[in-house]
Amino acid sequence: MAQKTLQTMFIEELRDIYSAERQIIRALPKLAKAASADDLRQALETHLEETRGQVERLDKVFETLDTSSRSRGKKCEAMEGMLSEANELLDLGLSPEALDSAIIAAAQKVEHYEIASYGSAIAWALALGYNEAADILSETLEEEKNADQILNKASRTVNDTAAEQVRAA
Repeated sequence: MAQKTLQTMFIEELRDIYSAERQIIRALPKLAKAASADDLRQALETHLEETRGQVERLDKVFETLDTSSRSRGKKCEAMEGMLSEANELLDLGLSPEALDSAIIAAAQKVEHYEIASYGSAIAWALALGYNEAADILSETLEEEKNADQILNKASRTVNDTAAEQVRAA
């Protein structure tokens, strides 16, 4: 059995990220529709558009490596699990305020996974001398970090509102 190289791991990570981003594109509209807080809904809708652009950037990275995203052949099981859990939240019968808090928590799990994935991919790209790929991936990493910060900001208001509901009961 031949040993796999860092380049193999890099391509596998890109395929994983590609699958994750495609899954997110399918999941975000449902989560945005379920959100009752306007700023949360807007954040999710904005990130949906960013995610579409991130998939296009991944296609560019595959092109720079002369590797087709069509041959990705890898399903991101981790993202599938996180998004499945996010969808389960919608069926729990939570108050709108509690559901918004839960959606934020689920979205931040996704963002943190993406931040870790892109960070690793960038480090590997740089180590392998794929500077153009690293630059492209870095743009997406910054968007993911920004999305996490927007969710942090929204969580302060949403969580306070949800906690107030509990105190008032």
